[in-house]
Amino acid sequence: MSRKIKILATIVAAATLTMVSACSSTRSTGSDASTKGPALVGIAMPTRSLQRWVNDGAHLDALLKKDGYKTTLQYADNKVDQQITQIQNMINLNAKVLVVASIDGTALGPVLQKAADQHIKVIAYDRLINATPNVDYYATFDNYKVGQLQGQFIVQKLGLDQGKGPFNLEPFAGSSDDNNAKFFFAGAWDVLSPYVKSGKLTIPSGKKVSADSDWKNISIDAWSSDKAQSEMDNRLNSFYTGNKKVDVVLSPNDSLALGIEQSLDSHGYKVGGNWPLITGQDADLANTKNMLAGKQSMTVWKDTRTLGDEVATMVDQIIKGQPVVTNDTKSYNNGVKIVPSYLLAPMVVTKETVSSKLVDSGFYTAANLGL
Repeated sequence: MSRKIKILATIVAAATLTMVSACSSTRSTGSDASTKGPALVGIAMPTRSLQRWVNDGAHLDALLKKDGYKTTLQYADNKVDQQITQIQNMINLNAKVLVVASIDGTALGPVLQKAADQHIKVIAYDRLINATPNVDYYATFDNYKVGQLQGQFIVQKLGLDQGKGPFNLEPFAGSSDDNNAKFFFAGAWDVLSPYVKSGKLTIPSGKKVSADSDWKNISIDAWSSDKAQSEMDNRLNSFYTGNKKVDVVLSPNDSLALGIEQSLDSHGYKVGGNWPLITGQDADLANTKNMLAGKQSMTVWKDTRTLGDEVATMVDQIIKGQPVVTNDTKSYNNGVKIVPSYLLAPMVVTKETVSSKLVDSGFYTAANLGL
């Protein structure tokens, strides 16, 4: 069962403390994990460059310390070798559980074998770890549903289900090394592809995919805002000459949306005029402000505090030798095994619901958003 969600101020304070601490410091609330003192939990996060990972790490770290566990929280600057080294260090410190938000979901097999050799349990956090039997549990949101929500939003807002169109669409997909990106795109494309086939959605750039499995053809590595901006610049410069305008952009998350929005702005698109419909995900602060300003149409909000709550519960169950609660034992095959998973539900946030969903829940304060 999920714990009570903490307010944003607690998360921000914890994140600030994390950022001013040494990057690979170990937080101790008791004696060393090798003694009979509190068990050590290793938390491996991918990067500080995205707000959500800073918040996620700080929230989970605070929950586990509140439960009396020692923690080591480390960020790997989106460098796979650095994350592997950090995980190895956690193993050397005799961690009892590893919580890993992987950078490359296929690169951790050897180091996780070392963890298994020491009977260390592994929870994949939000991103599935692939190609290894040594991942015990997976906690995430329903990532296929995220894409479905984006696709359904486009259909409803454009009136595609009422026969309206054609509209010019530009589709984007997430980083090719992130297993979640596949599910995001599949969910959206399963909704949108019938309208592409019928001609109600056209893709002037030619960035077409014939099946869900082709998503890597339009992926943006490292979920980079800069790379998304550059790609959008290229499409606008090459395929939108004269009076042709893009009507809708399928962006799988907020970091890509941010770059896409900057590109549109630099090409003279105006809010209230020819600004296109743009999707997103994560409810990042900058993007939430862009929604309020009319530059982003929606974001799919995954309240990552609830994800941290569930993972903290799973850690506690593992260490206490209790059954670990999951709610999906069919969906997530990592190429070696079906990983028992706990899935949480995402939700759509728009300009009209920012206050009721993000502010009233304590995810942001009105002051954060200038409301």
